[in-house]
Amino acid sequence: MGGYFGAASRRQVVLDVFFGVDYHSHLGTKSAGLAFWDKERGFRKDIHSISNTPFRTKFEKEIEDRYGTSGIGCINDSDPQPIIVRSRLGIFGILTTGIINNTEELVEKYLNKHNAILSWQSSGNINMTELVAALINEESSIEEGLKKAGELIDGSLTALILCDDGSIIASRDKLGRLPIHIGKDNDGYCVSFESFAYQKLGYVDVHELGPGEIVKITPDGWTELKAPGKKTKICSFLWSYYGYPSSTYNNVNVEAMRYKNGEIMARIEEQDMTMPEVDYVAGVPDSGIAHAMGYSAESGMPYARPLIKYTPTWPRSFMPENQSVRNQVARMKQIPVKELIDGKKLLFIDDSIVRGTQLRETVDFIKEMGAEEIHVRIACPPIMYACKYLNFSPGNDDMGLFARKVIQEIEGNEGQKHIEEYADGHTERGKCLLSKMAEKFKLDSLGFQTLDGLLEAIGIDKEMICTYCWTGKE
Repeated sequence: MGGYFGAASRRQVVLDVFFGVDYHSHLGTKSAGLAFWDKERGFRKDIHSISNTPFRTKFEKEIEDRYGTSGIGCINDSDPQPIIVRSRLGIFGILTTGIINNTEELVEKYLNKHNAILSWQSSGNINMTELVAALINEESSIEEGLKKAGELIDGSLTALILCDDGSIIASRDKLGRLPIHIGKDNDGYCVSFESFAYQKLGYVDVHELGPGEIVKITPDGWTELKAPGKKTKICSFLWSYYGYPSSTYNNVNVEAMRYKNGEIMARIEEQDMTMPEVDYVAGVPDSGIAHAMGYSAESGMPYARPLIKYTPTWPRSFMPENQSVRNQVARMKQIPVKELIDGKKLLFIDDSIVRGTQLRETVDFIKEMGAEEIHVRIACPPIMYACKYLNFSPGNDDMGLFARKVIQEIEGNEGQKHIEEYADGHTERGKCLLSKMAEKFKLDSLGFQTLDGLLEAIGIDKEMICTYCWTGKE
């Protein structure tokens, strides 16, 4: 995934962009960058790895010497960016988020057409943002280049471009999978993934871009360069997991959705008579908390916090390269309250199961604290398909997902033909999957929210929501 922020103003915006990007730290753990433009000094950018340390500690010293009445920045899990390029359309800074599934095809066409070169990274891949910049440069203007790139790319493309006149061009993915909000203060305008990021900086809401919409932002206002399309497929995981609790997308607040989602989960379990009797309902911090509060309220079983996230040291899930270190971090950041665990029957709600590593670690140390029973409910359906639109599930291998691995163990290749049945906990195959997964995690029971329940909790037209990771359908 990735988060982004930009501002164009009649005053210096270095601190606005710095704090605006910092407020997107929940959306990325790999790299971060800032780019500024000033009439007297031109462009300047800084990029750092944030795998082992927060964004703020990497950039807070540098911004003391930075200038800019315009700037853009991002935190992401993909390529180092923003980059600054010199092209026939002028000098511009650019950052992107999304996925290009047809990278090789586009690279070959571009290289052969122009007899050109593109930077090669140590990972063996082409920088996605550089490729997008090259595609833009083929057209007559930046906005035309963004339109063309959006048409050519199989996947998704959301971009911010910092132009050499201080303006910012913002382009939302053609199906609106991720949001872009515009805010305003007395001196200019800003653009952001998360609206709360600029609200805390004194900006007020002005506009949320529609799918495929392209706008130009200056200190004096914003202008539409491309009208929004009619079809939207916003990522449902923004509400389930990625979005910050105070965030709102399509007028639906994340915290409110999660609370309602928990209520719906409890209601369904009451109807199905699958709800266990426990001493406490709890959320796996942080994204499971509101789900658990809603579940507790609907079920009448008390809510408690037997797990506390140690935010002074682990404010988010740093992602060191070493898998064993990542596992240790996941274990260390959750501090158990033994008095609320020892001898207790507990029901935990977590946001999702992707590969299963963190949940297994969590269950293991809860058992070590003496829990009598551990029940887990997952606030979304089983993830069956690796996302091909955003950097949500690492890699593009469906079989790397925990649910698909378990299906393979149960029924081999034949099981992969019946994914829809396995995803439904009311079918025989679905019940078998739940039982097998619970056994692997050493749980007393395991359950998932239904797709219909999740869509009800979000509460907007289901045709506007992307559910590919659960259904495999676009």
